[in-house]
Amino acid sequence: MSAIPFDTYTFYDELVKSGLAEKTADVLTKAVTKIEQAKIDELATKRDIKELEVKIAETKADLSRLILSVGVGIGLAQLLAIFMIFMRVAEKF
Repeated sequence: MSAIPFDTYTFYDELVKSGLAEKTADVLTKAVTKIEQAKIDELATKRDIKELEVKIAETKADLSRLILSVGVGIGLAQLLAIFMIFMRVAEKF
């Protein structure tokens, strides 16, 4: 992954040059490094995005099939209802 790296040495060096004790600068550098690493770990990779695209495409296909089958079912139910009405009307004649 091409993320902008956190320059721990420069960060530590700037803290020490500003008058912070080396031990404190070391602890702060480690803490900030962990925070930066957590941010990087949460980034989506190209592979993550591709996997999501595939899942979305599969879901769209499944949804299309479902909508089609429901539509066909409703159409058949309407035809059956019309047929039943005609049969009732035909019985009366």
